[in-house]
Amino acid sequence: MTHPALALSEIKREEAPAKPPAGEQSESAPGPAVPMPDPITRPNSPSKEPASPGQQEPEQVEPAVPGAGGVTSPRVDPNAPMPEVMYDLSKLPEPVRRMHDLIVAACKSGDIEKLRPLIGTGNSQTQLSLTEVDGDVIEFLKGLSGDTEGQEILAIMEEVLDAGYVHLDAGKPEELYVWPYFFALPLDKLSAQQRVELFKIVTAGDYDDMKQFGAYIFYRVGITPQGRWAFFVAGD
Repeated sequence: MTHPALALSEIKREEAPAKPPAGEQSESAPGPAVPMPDPITRPNSPSKEPASPGQQEPEQVEPAVPGAGGVTSPRVDPNAPMPEVMYDLSKLPEPVRRMHDLIVAACKSGDIEKLRPLIGTGNSQTQLSLTEVDGDVIEFLKGLSGDTEGQEILAIMEEVLDAGYVHLDAGKPEELYVWPYFFALPLDKLSAQQRVELFKIVTAGDYDDMKQFGAYIFYRVGITPQGRWAFFVAGD
């Protein structure tokens, strides 16, 4: 593995920490670990503005549901047929394969700036967080990395894209090709060979934590059939 062997509980949250109360200094400081949301306490949707006095707090609404989860969320239905796990990149639509290869080439270069044109801007920009990203997207990715140049996060991204993939929601508006395939499979049904593939990306401790959560929640990549890089996120 190219990234530190840290359990999910040891990995920092992806979101920025809350501001300390006035007069107090925050004791937290950036560390070498790759940030990742806590799978137990993290809310499933972005925080809302508090209700005004006398107004009832609105009920939380789950994200839009393609399959069993939001577009970037774990979507494992244990009663649904298992999706086919594929490795052959030649079976991908040409736009998807091209984007896959461009991301991998950028990762192999070691220069995180090469991801910038692939991430895009505006409504077509790649989603890099389950919450809003403030500031420059490349600086944000560097902040996820344990090193200052973002090479650790490039290594993780390359490992993810080297894994098998699944084709989800074929023919629907939310159709996607997603790496790694663990995103769409019940973790307790992985074969011994599949667990070996999983351990190329996460540790055995991570695996145990994710089984308790019920789904793979480490980094994943989604690409649309038109070749748009939809997301690179971690968390639930």
